[in-house]
Amino acid sequence: MLLVELYSPDRLAAARRATAEAGLDALLIGPSADLRYLTGYDAHALERLTLLVLPADGEAVLIVPRLERPAAEASPARSVGARLVDHEDGSDPYDIVRGLLGDRVKAVGLGDRMWAEQVLALRDALPDATQALAGAVLRGLRLRKTPAEVDALRRAGRAIDAVHERMGEWLRPGRTEAEVAADIAAGIRAAGHATVEFTIVAAGPDGASPHHGVSDRVIRAGEPVVVDIGGAMPDGYCSDSTRTYCIGEPPADFAAYYAVLHEAQRAAVAAVRPGVTAEAVDAAARDLIAQAGFGAAFLHRTGHGIGLDGHEDPYIVAGNATPLEPGMAFSIEPGIYLAGRHGARIEDIVVCTAGGVERLNTIDTELVIL
Repeated sequence: MLLVELYSPDRLAAARRATAEAGLDALLIGPSADLRYLTGYDAHALERLTLLVLPADGEAVLIVPRLERPAAEASPARSVGARLVDHEDGSDPYDIVRGLLGDRVKAVGLGDRMWAEQVLALRDALPDATQALAGAVLRGLRLRKTPAEVDALRRAGRAIDAVHERMGEWLRPGRTEAEVAADIAAGIRAAGHATVEFTIVAAGPDGASPHHGVSDRVIRAGEPVVVDIGGAMPDGYCSDSTRTYCIGEPPADFAAYYAVLHEAQRAAVAAVRPGVTAEAVDAAARDLIAQAGFGAAFLHRTGHGIGLDGHEDPYIVAGNATPLEPGMAFSIEPGIYLAGRHGARIEDIVVCTAGGVERLNTIDTELVIL
């Protein structure tokens, strides 16, 4: 797929309209998924200022350090309608912002993850402008994926599925979690990802910690192993998938609660359709787990949105009454974690469709015994 199908002037135009509707005069967006969403530029977060200045009624200007200009020029930024302006070391880039916006702006939206030193410098550069979060403006644009974005996530899903299908090559007794994770990371790149975002390999009692990561612990026969992996594709869209494996026959208590988890994950996927709330999908999994007596062992929300960020809206969690709409993409990943013993999680990325739901991870969710 050509990047123009993902990164087009339509995004800047939609962001201008949303900015005006929010009562803001401009958005100021630094290196982030928001910047990449709007311009296609995957900028490094540096002490040198990179900033998209997007007035609600004017020209988009991407301010970059002079040494980063070649990278910005190689991105889709100019083709989507952003003019590039660079600054050299020793100059004050906030003077450029002041010159572009001056005293004509009274309210600006700043990137949600902008560094504090930049927020304060922009406050000094634009003293008459109140500051708000740009996420409130951009969230609605990024929440519903276009068909081109769903295609990108579908490709990411196939790529990470291919890595899970190779797990038998790497996951075996006598190897450490870290050794397996290194092989998985190479496999993620070999499957077409541009970057490896995370590799969780959690064996035995480590599996009871949802974000364990990896350690030098040696994997033993008979242990369940939670493998949660993901990366970003060259177009920036992310993968994320968890499967649970067992090295030989699983412990009886583990097999019993894995069956509960499997049913809960399938029930949550089946609950996805337009109009159903995010919290109702969470409840579809959580209620079954609680009824089986493992409610306290389900430690986290059922899911998170995914796109250019690995975690973004919508969040599939109690208290989120957002109705699902076609194009919303998110994980369904209930888990059960028994401290000091073992744990399990099953995660698929799904997208809400006009007719219900599509799983973007299509490999089996049954327990895999190696």
